[in-house]
Amino acid sequence: MKEDKQLLVLTHLSQLLDFVTGIGGFIVPLVLWLTKKDEIYDMDMHGKAIINFRISMFLYILICIPLILFLGLGVLGLIIIGFFYLIFPIINAIKASNNEEPNYPFSITFIK
Repeated sequence: MKEDKQLLVLTHLSQLLDFVTGIGGFIVPLVLWLTKKDEIYDMDMHGKAIINFRISMFLYILICIPLILFLGLGVLGLIIIGFFYLIFPIINAIKASNNEEPNYPFSITFIK
């Protein structure tokens, strides 16, 4: 296995493709993780953290949609989730460049 901090950083930042393409922020990190997890040191850990975060946020969005009908709570939830989508990939890209473990708050562990 080789170490490639730049690819780990790129994997985290590729989530921001959602703001451009809509779904690329899930597909690109998934493909990078699946193809490089056995070649790049720590890619498996970072990839799992990203995928767990993405699945968790998707579920939170699904919960927010019906809450829009109740005093606009869903709109507030969607704004907060959008903020999470923007901030946490950047924070974790910086952590990856410093050889730190990724931390995505409010993330449910689906893949161990």
